[in-house]
Amino acid sequence: MRRAVVRNLTLWTVGGVLVSVGAAAPPSPARSAEPAPAHGPVRTPAKVPVAVGEGGAVASVDPDASAAGIEVLKKGGNAVDAAVATAAALGVTEPYSAGVGGGGYFVHYNARTHEVSTIDGRETAPRTADSGLFLENGKPIPFADAVTSGLGVGTPGTPATWRSALDTWGSKSLRTLLKPAERLARDGFTVDPTFRAQTKSNQARFKDFPATAELFLPHGRLPVVGSTFKNPDLASTYRELGREGVDALYRGKLAKDITRTVNKPPVDPESGRVVRPGALSVRDLAEYGVKRQKPTKASYRGLDVYSMAPSSSGGTTVGEALNILERTDLSEASRTKYLHRYIEASRVAFADRGRWVGDPAFEDVPTKQLLSQRFADSRECLIKDDAVLKSPLAPGDPRHPRACRAGGRAAPTTYEGENTTHLTVADKWGNVVAYTLTIESTGGSGITVPGRGFLLNNELTDFSFAPADPAVHDPNLPGPGKRPRSSIAPTIVLKDGKPVVALGSPGGATIVTTVLQTLTGFVDRGLPLVDAIAAPRASQRNAAQTELEPELWNSRTRKSLEAVGHSFKQNPEIGAATGVQRLPGGKWLAAAEKVRRGGGSAMVVRPDQ
Repeated sequence: MRRAVVRNLTLWTVGGVLVSVGAAAPPSPARSAEPAPAHGPVRTPAKVPVAVGEGGAVASVDPDASAAGIEVLKKGGNAVDAAVATAAALGVTEPYSAGVGGGGYFVHYNARTHEVSTIDGRETAPRTADSGLFLENGKPIPFADAVTSGLGVGTPGTPATWRSALDTWGSKSLRTLLKPAERLARDGFTVDPTFRAQTKSNQARFKDFPATAELFLPHGRLPVVGSTFKNPDLASTYRELGREGVDALYRGKLAKDITRTVNKPPVDPESGRVVRPGALSVRDLAEYGVKRQKPTKASYRGLDVYSMAPSSSGGTTVGEALNILERTDLSEASRTKYLHRYIEASRVAFADRGRWVGDPAFEDVPTKQLLSQRFADSRECLIKDDAVLKSPLAPGDPRHPRACRAGGRAAPTTYEGENTTHLTVADKWGNVVAYTLTIESTGGSGITVPGRGFLLNNELTDFSFAPADPAVHDPNLPGPGKRPRSSIAPTIVLKDGKPVVALGSPGGATIVTTVLQTLTGFVDRGLPLVDAIAAPRASQRNAAQTELEPELWNSRTRKSLEAVGHSFKQNPEIGAATGVQRLPGGKWLAAAEKVRRGGGSAMVVRPDQ
């Protein structure tokens, strides 16, 4: 084994083959699990957090979903085809995180043109929505009431995202790609502890919606770990979308079913639950469109880091933080200094996010200036090694950067639901997809479309309900057809036009910090990708306290950081990332969580023996 350094990257070579980026020896390759058979008893593939091999790779939180993507790659599909198949399967096995009732952001690398492109498939507010969407008598309604309501439901963007991606880069029909998920919904999957726990956490509200209770609480009981969970209604919905195309959801009977459910939520009248209706129209669905737009781009340690531009704040916030960290040699820093600098860069970037980022169709978002090194340098000089910035920190002005100056008043970070899901895919031709999709909160709105087998999102609760400070413009207030701000940050990293790594994570606003910490762990700290994903996390989002996972909370490093002035609170679990890494000779490494959400699922088409 030997080590070489190429432009700040440490490359390990074993037997003449480059196998990992990082300053530690590469992980042992793992055998990919085979997809479940088309017929016969339900068999869930084994979960492994890392796999190395040829022919393409898929990493997601769920083994059945990863297997669906691998099945498509084995049959000659490309990364986009496999991403759609994996996403559809996640709609079956991760119904509280994603599905056709939600939206997401799709980032694609084209191996032929060496270009990165994105699709904004974010949900949109009804045409009738205004800045007072969540106000009653001039005051914001309780957040919990908005979460479980028709008011929080935006026009879904996921099916339109699939159509746009397949029309542009795909090689298979939607009908073909929905078959694995349709089969999974019809034949069932094996309930694991995470699915049961998530159902239990929603039990109180699920039971109040007859269609939701019938699906997820059959006979009034929680699903049993090890049992088979089937969703024949969703199988039928997928079959309809495959047969008629996604217009069935935006213009057909399904569109009418969705609007009827949103505008008159089918709540059990005996439950006593007050569920506010929405105002989503068939016109809202018929006029929905995804946005094809350029990615954000930041240069870091000789790498080109591409991600999502607004309406998501993911790309600008991760990019700004990387630009701030560019001036510090994190590879040689102590663990305390590394985490201190990472935490403070996150704090500064979130301060600027809150003031400047919203839907660019409605707001003047200075995306280019937020990602400029000049602006980052003007903010980096606020950070000191022996002190902590006070939060909430006031934003800077990227249009007129002034060194070490903050302007105006702070804009606190709004709450975002954490139970999203992310998948990362690569194919044998070198194409890559990083795709994060969501229905917002765990279980979304809690409202299932009767007879259709999927939950509706509550993404509109990502809007600010009211300005935090009436004297400061809030770019994230609701508006007609407006997209709420997101933190989703599917990311693809290139070197000289070729992929190095791609990754992303769920986790609401912690997505930004998860992606940032994983990238710096991989690039700067020399961790193999699977270990960078598994590393204990800290998340600072311009708040008085930084969240720490238990391993950091119980460490000596916490004491060292507290001595500098940091204040912490515990978060049992932050994010659930997946990624793929390009290796020499057409090989790929797929990586997922080792423990979070019960561990993720990394697979390759032809695993190393």
